[in-house]
Amino acid sequence: MSRFKNKQGKETPKVSTASLPDIVFMLLFFFMVVTVIRQKETLVDITLPQATEIAKLQNSRKTEHIYIGQDRRATTHEAPRVQINDKFIQVDDIHFTIADPAKDDDIIALEVDREVSMGIVTDVKTEIRKANRLKIHYMANQDYEK
Repeated sequence: MSRFKNKQGKETPKVSTASLPDIVFMLLFFFMVVTVIRQKETLVDITLPQATEIAKLQNSRKTEHIYIGQDRRATTHEAPRVQINDKFIQVDDIHFTIADPAKDDDIIALEVDREVSMGIVTDVKTEIRKANRLKIHYMANQDYEK
């Protein structure tokens, strides 16, 4: 018969954690360097109108922007285009795009070129109301001439 030896004296060596903070900071630095903060690209030309009474939006994180203006790529004078989330959209489809019950309290910021007629702006506002998004702000530049 064979004899079994008891290996009580041998333990597994402990893992050294001395270099762990170095690895964590190296990964943190790596992700800080390679992360790109995405900015929205406007596909329309917008010259904001001037206004005398302007209030700054308090919480810009809960804001969804809708841009209305001339297409930058167009070679001729065409009808104004509506842009939401880096793509063009038809006015009749706006309420499908922005309808989200979780975002009903969010603000819709309209950035409209000053040359655009109010007819398309009224149509866009009607579609926004259909989506039950009732907080609408107009973006403008401060008018310093008084």
